[in-house]
Amino acid sequence: MAIRWTTAFWDLPAEDFESGVAFWLKVTDSTLSQRRGPEGEFATLVPAEGDAFLRAQRVREGKGGNHLDLHVDDVEGEAERAVELGAAEVYREPGLVVLRSPGGFVFCLVGHHGERAVPPPLDWPGGQRSRTDQLCVDIPPQAFDHELVFWQSLTGWPQRPTDAREFRRLLPPPELPLQFLLQRLDLAEQGRSASAHIDLSCTDLDAETERHVGLGAEAVRRHHWWQVMRDPAGLEYCITARNPDTGLPNPV
Repeated sequence: MAIRWTTAFWDLPAEDFESGVAFWLKVTDSTLSQRRGPEGEFATLVPAEGDAFLRAQRVREGKGGNHLDLHVDDVEGEAERAVELGAAEVYREPGLVVLRSPGGFVFCLVGHHGERAVPPPLDWPGGQRSRTDQLCVDIPPQAFDHELVFWQSLTGWPQRPTDAREFRRLLPPPELPLQFLLQRLDLAEQGRSASAHIDLSCTDLDAETERHVGLGAEAVRRHHWWQVMRDPAGLEYCITARNPDTGLPNPV
């Protein structure tokens, strides 16, 4: 698959849509586009520099989450190939096919509209730099191996070893704005589908965590090289100790 661009979505519950969007606009130093859709349920976070790759959607039901758009030249052809690899088609309209991966993660194939300039990392008053730059797919343990094979086959991206056995990293080309990480969950309720969350990279984990808390997020739990957070809409995400320029882990 020739993936020309990637977009991460926040799927925000209707009652928390405004607070969630306001928070992420501040986190990313973005402005909000004109709202789109029959009920104004879609909006783009427009960066000060580069092309947009972050968007928000208001959802009527459920707790929300995150999903991924893959921008391709041949939406219908790539959708057919995804189904052959094990995906299930959920919805189709001209220029858009919604699919579900073998593990149950919903993603979209959409057309490419010329996006190519990856926004740079942002500098903050605390001295740190950060970038909202990764989608992590959280996969029940029994589905992990199948899901990893599916995403490798679909994207054609090579795998990079990690120090933690529960993570597998696929390496998109540097001209794409999002890193792609798969995480094997330790435990998962029976019937749980794969889902996803957003990660940020930063040069100073403590300073970036403090900034987010000041904007209204909640610090949930700390690991060695990442901090789990919860945004005002109730969605969890992570701040990670990775180089915002390369997306790779910072030296320890």
